[in-house]
Amino acid sequence: MNELTNVTTGRVRLSFVHLFKPYAYKPGQEEKYQCTILVPKSDADTMARINAAVEAAKQKGISEKWNGQCPPIVPTPIHDGDGVRPSDGMPFGPECAGHWVFTASSKEDYPPEVVDKMGNPILNQSQIYSGIYGRVNINFFPYIYGGKKGIGCGLGPVQKLEDGESLSGSSVSAAKAFGTTPVPAHQAAPAYQPAPAYPPTPAYGQPAPTYQAAPAYGQAAPAYQAAPAYQAAPAQQINPITGMPY
Repeated sequence: MNELTNVTTGRVRLSFVHLFKPYAYKPGQEEKYQCTILVPKSDADTMARINAAVEAAKQKGISEKWNGQCPPIVPTPIHDGDGVRPSDGMPFGPECAGHWVFTASSKEDYPPEVVDKMGNPILNQSQIYSGIYGRVNINFFPYIYGGKKGIGCGLGPVQKLEDGESLSGSSVSAAKAFGTTPVPAHQAAPAYQPAPAYPPTPAYGQPAPTYQAAPAYGQAAPAYQAAPAYQAAPAQQINPITGMPY
């Protein structure tokens, strides 16, 4: 790694993110891992280091790629987000306003490391999407391709710092899509309550307790009342004179 051409950004926003699977925008193009990096114009420190790295890459091009000469105009990947896209002359998206914009990429044989703010690898790919905020390690390099000379930007490790509003399009809720209204949690149906246990059959000689019907749904069952204790009939009294019962 050439330290003069290598930069780790400050807090930036990522768009057009393809970090887990290489991607090509047009059929026939080489598939690459890539993302577009939005550097706030207020981050003077990051841009100063990027500009220095681009100049170092130009010097490397003169000595290694361009036969000792620097082209009068050297295309670089850095663009003004408040201007227009060089590809079609159309304005950049609204998320690019107030930012410097460029794309970094790496060949499919060199997938970038993707980590969280503690440095742990991110395995859940759904955590990485267009709109997150993070830091990116990038390397600027000179190239000559098809007779054209310029400066490219290589993609290194990516660190996610925090979530952001998704830039991949507006999402639609199920309620809006299907015209349904979810029931608030406090109005949900009460939990099912089983019917009370059927009272046991009384012992022989004891009157059966009055059967209580199952309570209406949602009402608690009344407490079970046990049958009263059995009371024996009073002893029969005999007339001691006649020997007959009174």
